[in-house]
Amino acid sequence: MASELYNTIDALSREKGIDPQIVVSAVEDAIVVATRKYYKTQENLRAELDKDTGKIRAFAVKMIVDNPEQVEDPNLQVTLEDARKIDPSVEAGGELHIPKATEGILGRIAAQLAKQVIFQKVREAERDTVYNEYIGRVSEIVNATVKRIEGPDVIFDIGKAESRMPRKEQSRLESFAIGERVRVVIARVEKASKGPQVVVSRAAPELVQHLFQTEVPEIYDGTVVIRAIAREAGERTKIAVMSKDKDVDAVGACVGMKGMRVQSIIRELRGEKIDIIEYHEDPVTFAEKALQPAKVSRVTVLDPAEKHLEVVVDDSQLSLAIGKKGQNVRLAAKLLGWKIDIKSEEEKRQEVEQQMSALVTSTATPLESVPGLGEGLVEKLSAAGINTVEALADMTPEQLEAIEGIGPKTVEKISLAVNNYFSSLEGGEAATAAPESEGSGEIAAGQGEPEGTSGDAAVESAAESEAREAGPTSTDESASESPELSSEAASEEAPAEHEE
Repeated sequence: MASELYNTIDALSREKGIDPQIVVSAVEDAIVVATRKYYKTQENLRAELDKDTGKIRAFAVKMIVDNPEQVEDPNLQVTLEDARKIDPSVEAGGELHIPKATEGILGRIAAQLAKQVIFQKVREAERDTVYNEYIGRVSEIVNATVKRIEGPDVIFDIGKAESRMPRKEQSRLESFAIGERVRVVIARVEKASKGPQVVVSRAAPELVQHLFQTEVPEIYDGTVVIRAIAREAGERTKIAVMSKDKDVDAVGACVGMKGMRVQSIIRELRGEKIDIIEYHEDPVTFAEKALQPAKVSRVTVLDPAEKHLEVVVDDSQLSLAIGKKGQNVRLAAKLLGWKIDIKSEEEKRQEVEQQMSALVTSTATPLESVPGLGEGLVEKLSAAGINTVEALADMTPEQLEAIEGIGPKTVEKISLAVNNYFSSLEGGEAATAAPESEGSGEIAAGQGEPEGTSGDAAVESAAESEAREAGPTSTDESASESPELSSEAASEEAPAEHEE
């Protein structure tokens, strides 16, 4: 028959949910600690609990060696000769148990020390039991009772242990009263210095999934499947559902008649908004559904490998698509698992225009590429801010004549040179005939030029002609050597040319 002490240990073990042998080992370790403290010895001590009598005996354990030369530590080893004086049946290589008296000599201090050791061992065993119990139940829904509130944290009783719900795991819409029963999700189990802590949550998406399984029979029996959930507790939840039966409407089943099913879940979540979306394998269609209630104009897949989408909405729908503080598009991106860039029609139009202007800028051709323009003329155009052939081609004759040193005849020759340049790019024949002009001797000279005459010479001769009409130059020789210089001088001395 078991002793009263062992029965007490057994009852304690059942209460704490731990193995009775763990408590017995704790009692034996406590006696060893108390015995060592009383005898002040470094011997290897052990203790044993007699299950039937309830007595605990302590003894020192020493290894038996053959001769004194093999004894390295007298506290741990003993010779065979000395060992047989205590127990004649021992042999070399075995253990000698030397009893240590404990009854009536350990005293109050030793007993208190033994009590502390027992409590510590039992607490450690209890922590391990709690950890092993709940580590495999993470993401499980359990019923909990509010036990107390410690600052921002709420402490729950979940059966065999207490659990803690920190502020970030709570919904901002919820408040709790002591003794209230609620459903919570086991978020994680932490091994802390004070023992394992079970952390529960009311903000986890698993709670919404469990509530839908409870309220919607089609989800419970597998006809309707929840494919994804994105949640911001206390604000909004988006849930994507898909039906395996073509005759069952997934969204309608979740909403219920007159919204009864989803309203029951909303009440459980204290008024949190819930968007129920039909799941699609096509990310473009799914994105359009996920961004509801906003109406999407078009969706473009930018990078399938990186899962990157671009969504364009009407200007009036942009704020609705983004949502309060970006909540709608953030939840949609979480639901899809894709990165979403959302833009209005106006923003997209401006972006396209910037790309087109950048493309035009990148293909700009410098004036030096046109064979028919001389260096002096290029410098005048550059001084006026015209540096590319494209910019020159866009200018009107009036704008060109407004540039200092350029008259109508030079404008005509510039037009001829630019036209020849673009014609050569298109592979056509370059036009060499100058445009007709009333009674101009320079035009006749241009028409009578030999075929080998370059466009550069034609433009320079136009500038030279203008200079001659404006007034005589200092010497004919200098004009023939440097027609561009003469043209520049003429342009400075003859403003009447430009006034015409």
